[in-house]
Amino acid sequence: MEQTQLVTRIEFLSVPLDVVREEYLCTVILSLLEKKEPQHIIFLSLWDVLKARHNHEFRTMVGRAALCLPTSYSIVRGARFLGLPTPIFRHPFQFIITLLNVMDTHYKSLYLFGGRGQSLLEAERNVHSTFPGLSVVGRFHGFYRKTLENNIITAIVKSNASLVIVGNGVPGGVRWIARNRAHFAGGIFVQDSEVIDIFSKRRKRPRAKELLHGRSPWGQTLHPLRWHRSVRYVWYIFLLLFYRIFRTK
Repeated sequence: MEQTQLVTRIEFLSVPLDVVREEYLCTVILSLLEKKEPQHIIFLSLWDVLKARHNHEFRTMVGRAALCLPTSYSIVRGARFLGLPTPIFRHPFQFIITLLNVMDTHYKSLYLFGGRGQSLLEAERNVHSTFPGLSVVGRFHGFYRKTLENNIITAIVKSNASLVIVGNGVPGGVRWIARNRAHFAGGIFVQDSEVIDIFSKRRKRPRAKELLHGRSPWGQTLHPLRWHRSVRYVWYIFLLLFYRIFRTK
């Protein structure tokens, strides 16, 4: 377990997670902006935790992230079961709103990357009207030709944005940030496949219940094509029991 004054990093099933108390969140976000390298904030679902255990690239990305935040109450309960410091559930959309509020209050800048062209334009317009203190210094749509990628990276570098939000239509999704981080000198990077369409109002905002409690892994297994998740959830329970019995110090 690694602990700084404001952030506690725990190893949950050998995967890093960060514990940040709500009252420290603004201070932590601003401290990330002071660092001289890109700061990747990652949202981890239960399935992401399991993936990080066996996928080397994904595990390396998580290990290098500035913050690893759980988006599943199954993770929160699992950490408590293992006697670890309990991380706080974070809904990606709600956390991104928190990021934008901090940037807006401190007159920082934003780059929007992803989504369809019209959706991105509408998202930029709505973000600007909602966060007037935030400067939108650039945007580029997703679903682009591979030959444009170098130009996109150059545009993001030149924008020197405090925050880069990566949406849908970007090859590799969250891995795009990790694969290209060597090009960037600083700033906070965060990825969510729904956020740009939510900002453009083409997708509904998450319901209050989902913002508070997330989605149940069991609820996601009811679809006939998702029964394999039931097997993975059983494996997760087995791992918890194994770590509780054999890894508890």
